[in-house]
Amino acid sequence: MSLVGRLEDLALSDIFQILSIGKKTGTLVINGTSGAAMIVFKNGLVVRAETSALDGTLGNDLLQSGMIKESALNLAVKVKKKLPGKSIGEILFDLGAASKEHLEKAAKRRIEKVIYQLLLWQDGDFQFELDDLDVKNKIEVEDAGWEVSKGISPEYLLMEGARVYDESAQQDFAPREEITGEAEESGWETDWGGQPAAERKDISALKSLTQELRFPNSASEITLLILRFASDIFHRGVLFMVGENEIIGLGQFGLEIERADEKVRETKISMKDSQFLTGIVGEMHTYRGALEKDKVTEFLIKDIGGGWPLEVAIFPIIAEGRVAAMLYCDNLPNGEPVTQTEGLEIFVSQAGLALEKSLLQRRLQEMQNKMDNKT
Repeated sequence: MSLVGRLEDLALSDIFQILSIGKKTGTLVINGTSGAAMIVFKNGLVVRAETSALDGTLGNDLLQSGMIKESALNLAVKVKKKLPGKSIGEILFDLGAASKEHLEKAAKRRIEKVIYQLLLWQDGDFQFELDDLDVKNKIEVEDAGWEVSKGISPEYLLMEGARVYDESAQQDFAPREEITGEAEESGWETDWGGQPAAERKDISALKSLTQELRFPNSASEITLLILRFASDIFHRGVLFMVGENEIIGLGQFGLEIERADEKVRETKISMKDSQFLTGIVGEMHTYRGALEKDKVTEFLIKDIGGGWPLEVAIFPIIAEGRVAAMLYCDNLPNGEPVTQTEGLEIFVSQAGLALEKSLLQRRLQEMQNKMDNKT
């Protein structure tokens, strides 16, 4: 399978979703006005990433973090000139200058930085070549980096990259007193002799993500936004697609189990034996409280790991007059109580409307394609 197109037509989140769900192995190459990038996938997980938009190499990252000495990096650079096929990371490992643990840690951070850069790109041609893992001469970068032994979830990388983007944007537009710690003399803090109350996490997340929800590129981007929002409030959560008689896993955050994303997408649960869940879907209202035990909920908790939660929050996502998806959240493993969720409830409501719009646009596009084919 060769996947070819432009970022303007198929968003990075959609490309990642296709490769992740399909458990694809191969190399994704992107070339745009902002630079070139290369991402290597193994069984749907990211194991290596580099871009010309980043200065320095993995070796420079190791040096800046204090994991290697400058003399070791200089030696690795000299060796690379004689052995251009080897990466700086591989050379440092062969020289005994960097441990595998340090290389893995630095490589994971490097991958996160690459994905963050890609989220800023407005255009670019992309091509994914199936089963092609030869990274030599794929793009013009200083170094090919290091392949991590345990792949990273594409969904996690997108959420983490978007979180960094949100924090950067908020810092850029923060008021002077927020940056310097000094209050304006005319502010209400001076008038009342106090400090402004800390803004609730769900309201902060609502402010930063609602704008993105206005113009989503696809349904998959909407689901990622929901998971990003919820991950700011809860320790873990699972998003399900809701059918007539069953729920199917779409995505997750915070699950401490092997192959978490893969396992969630393999999850298919019949709801006929759970009056608790069918009641929430039927009422179409957010539920906060104890999780009632039945065959279905016991299977769910066993599937996602951990003990029985003291309190959960379940958010039905309504589109076209029915519950199209359902977000389950709890605070395991530490068991913190569920706090304010009003901001998330508002966001989920808006997400349902955005999902409706996305489904409508897809149907209209399909109709247009059929008409074009007839002519």
